[in-house]
Amino acid sequence: MRITKDLVAASATPLVLGILADGESYGYAILKQVNELSGGQLEWTDGLLYPLLHRLERLGYVDSAWEVPPGGRRRKYYRITDQGRAELAEQHRQWAAVVDALRGVWSTTLSIKPITAPAWEAGQ
Repeated sequence: MRITKDLVAASATPLVLGILADGESYGYAILKQVNELSGGQLEWTDGLLYPLLHRLERLGYVDSAWEVPPGGRRRKYYRITDQGRAELAEQHRQWAAVVDALRGVWSTTLSIKPITAPAWEAGQ
């Protein structure tokens, strides 16, 4: 299944803030965690993640610092701020409303089937 760019973009901020709410992390680890959380459905690239992290930092939602873990190489670690936690809570409220609305629509729909050409067109 291919997830559209619009849906990927809309979900990127709450995903990253949610990951960072569990503890500091660095770019590659965030990419890996998004992939794992989505069961491989979301395969982000550096080109998506790093501009997002820089934007979140400009907005004050995350802080970053260069660190060298024991026996490792220098990495830039990102941490969620109090302002980022407040934004994550707001994103959670908004997404919950969207999910509830979608569940309502889908529960009243008898069947969701792909649109196909009418039978009379199939023979042409």
